[in-house]
Amino acid sequence: MKIDMKLPGADGGLRTPAALAEHAREAERRGYAGLWSTESAHDAFLPLMPIAQASSTLEIGTAIAVAFSRNPMSMAYTAHDLQLMSEGRFSLGLGSQVKPHIERRFDMPWGSPAARMREFIEALHAIWGAWNTGEQLDFRGEFYSHTLMTPFFAPEPSPWGPPPVYLAAVGEHMTEAAGAVCDGLMPHPFTTQRYLRERTLPTAERGRRSTGRGLEGFSVSFQGLVVSGRTEEEMAVATRGVRNQIAFYGSTPSYAPVLELHGWEELGSELNRLSRTDDPERWTKMGDLVDDDVLTSFAVVAEPDRLGPAIRERFGDVVDRFTFYAPYKHDPELWQPAIEDLTRSGDR
Repeated sequence: MKIDMKLPGADGGLRTPAALAEHAREAERRGYAGLWSTESAHDAFLPLMPIAQASSTLEIGTAIAVAFSRNPMSMAYTAHDLQLMSEGRFSLGLGSQVKPHIERRFDMPWGSPAARMREFIEALHAIWGAWNTGEQLDFRGEFYSHTLMTPFFAPEPSPWGPPPVYLAAVGEHMTEAAGAVCDGLMPHPFTTQRYLRERTLPTAERGRRSTGRGLEGFSVSFQGLVVSGRTEEEMAVATRGVRNQIAFYGSTPSYAPVLELHGWEELGSELNRLSRTDDPERWTKMGDLVDDDVLTSFAVVAEPDRLGPAIRERFGDVVDRFTFYAPYKHDPELWQPAIEDLTRSGDR
C-alpha cells in the first residue's frame, strides 16, 4: 500500500518555491510515496513544479483539479507538461465541483455532469494520443470537439506516456464513469468500509466491464478518516474533530446514501436540520449525535503503533493508495509507525 500526503491548504504556509521544495524533501524522507495538491483557494498545478524538482522518487498529483472550470485542451497541455517535467511521476486527479461553483464562480456550462466528465476524459486521451503517437486528432462529442492540431502546437511526445487519470466520485453515475475511462478512483472520505465494498467498487467495476476490463490494475486512492493519539487527551481531541467532520458531511443530502445503507437515515435528517438553524452551538451538537458505532464505521480508530495494521485490515485488499485524513491538530510524526508498517507490508 502506498501512503500519500495531501499538501496543506492556504493556512499551511507552503506558498513559496523554497517552502514547497523543503516540504517535498521532508515527505520523501518520511517515506511517503506521493504528495497531492488540491484546488480551493489556490491553483492545484503550480505547487507541483518545485515539489517535482526537489524530489527524486516522490509521485505528484492533483486531488483534485476542477475539470469543468477548464476545457480538455487546456487541461491536456498542463498535465502533459507536468508529466514531462516530473519524468513520469504525475497523476491527474479530477473532480466536477458542484453546479453553483461551475456556473457562478467559473462562469462555465453545467449539465449531465457524469456524461460530461466521461467525455472530458475521453477527449484528454484523444489529445494525448495525438501528441504521443502522432495519430490525427479527430474527437467529436456531445459536449467537446477537438479536431485541429498542427505541428507548431503539438508538444514533444512523453517517454512515460500520458499521466494516469483519477476521478473523485460520490454518486453512482460518476463512479461508473471513473471505472469506464479512468485509471483510478478517489472515493469521498465520507465512506464506510461497507459502502466502499458493497456500493462503490461494484459500481466502478460495472464501468470497467462496459469497456471490457475488470478491476485488475484499477487504482483506489482513499483519503481515510483516522483517530489516533499518544495520550488520552490526544485521543479525545482527535475523536471530537472526527465526530464533527462526520457530522458536517452527514448533513449534506447528496451523501445520504452512505447513511441509508447502514440504516442511519434519521441521523442524516437531524444533522441536516441542525445545520440549517441559527444555533451558534449547532456544529458541536451535530458532532454529539455521532455515536461510537457511526464513528468507528467512518474512521479507523487506533493508537499510533496499531494504526497501520488497523488500516491494512480494513482496506488492504481494496485500496492501494491511502492518505491520512485527520481534521484536528496533531504532530506529523504521529503517522510514522503506520507509514513504515504499511509501506513494507507488500499489500496490493
